[in-house]
Amino acid sequence: MKEILDKQRRLARRKVRVRGKISGTSTIPRLAVSKSNTSIYAQLIDDAKGITLIGLHSKPISKSTTITIVNAEKLGQELAKKALEKNIYKVAFDRRGRKYTGKIAAFAEGARKSGLRF
Repeated sequence: MKEILDKQRRLARRKVRVRGKISGTSTIPRLAVSKSNTSIYAQLIDDAKGITLIGLHSKPISKSTTITIVNAEKLGQELAKKALEKNIYKVAFDRRGRKYTGKIAAFAEGARKSGLRF
C-alpha cells in the first residue's frame, strides 16, 4: 500500500512541476494528455480564459477495453484534425507528469504527423 501511495505522490509532484512551466493561451493552447489503464484523454486548454477548446478520449476509437499504441496515434491525428479546423497550428505539450514514451509519445507523433506543431 505504501508503494502505491509513494507512486501517486511522485506523479502529483511531477504534474505540479511540469504545470508550473507550461501555460496555454488562445493562440497557443496547452495540449494536456492524461492516461489511465484503459484510456487516453486529451484536451486543448486556454489557461488565460480558463476554457477547454477541444476534448477527446479514446473510448470511441478503441473497441476493446485497453488502448494500444496504434490507437493512441489515431487519437493524436484526430485531435490535430479538429485543432486545424479551429485554426490552431501550434500547441504547448503537457504530458501531465508522465514519461514521454509508449502511448504518450505515439499520441504526440500522431498529432505531429497531422500538422500540429509543438
